[in-house]
Amino acid sequence: MKPTLVILTLLTIMHMGATAQTEMIAHRGSWKNTKVPQNSLASLNKAIEQKAWGAEFDVHLTKDDVLVVTHDQDFYGIDIATSTYQELLAKKHPNGESIPTAEEYLKEGLTQKKTKLIYELKTNKLGTERTLKAAELTVALVKKLNAGKQVEYIAFSYDACLKLKELDKKAKVHYLNGDKSPQEIKEAGLSGLDYHLSVYKKHPEWIGEAKKLQLKTNVWTVNREDDMHYFIDQNIDYITTDEPELLNRILKK
Repeated sequence: MKPTLVILTLLTIMHMGATAQTEMIAHRGSWKNTKVPQNSLASLNKAIEQKAWGAEFDVHLTKDDVLVVTHDQDFYGIDIATSTYQELLAKKHPNGESIPTAEEYLKEGLTQKKTKLIYELKTNKLGTERTLKAAELTVALVKKLNAGKQVEYIAFSYDACLKLKELDKKAKVHYLNGDKSPQEIKEAGLSGLDYHLSVYKKHPEWIGEAKKLQLKTNVWTVNREDDMHYFIDQNIDYITTDEPELLNRILKK
């Protein structure tokens, strides 16, 4: 290949990278407008049907070391950290689903290959030891299911993020809390920033800094059209939203 052609090819690749399309992540699956329970298998499948780049879901650890999918510290009034999985089965989602285990949820998500599974490891209310135990069980589960290429991790616990990366050097791990600069994230060996929209608006330079450091950037939870346009204009990599239908329409324009 001639030198001029090589240069032109490299410039084209660089330009494509700089203007990469922002992708949509459905927050707790697609539930708000589909009228199914958030963090349910139904909401996961709705996100897949809508061709979301990713479906985010939240994972807690029960008293008897079962990883379960739900957002809050309780499941319809039953405290998760101090209850067994069997005790949680006393309640059901309005659509009749029981609380999914992380294994059930991942297996459902692995029936396809296009939508990534964005695994949020929740901080355990009983302390760091239980949170790190959840991290260990999480990596073991993902390896057991051979799901590493489909799963990306997020967590508010910095210790959990470091543990996930320690246990799986190839894992993509993104930090949620918003108190670390792109340089700190890079030095820690993590994959990117996954911060609330208010953090990026306070530090608008962080998106550009992260890109220079080859870190990924995601913003949550963006539900207003003007905020969606703002972050698309900032060339953010991913937007997490409760309004995937709206964001899909904007991204397709």
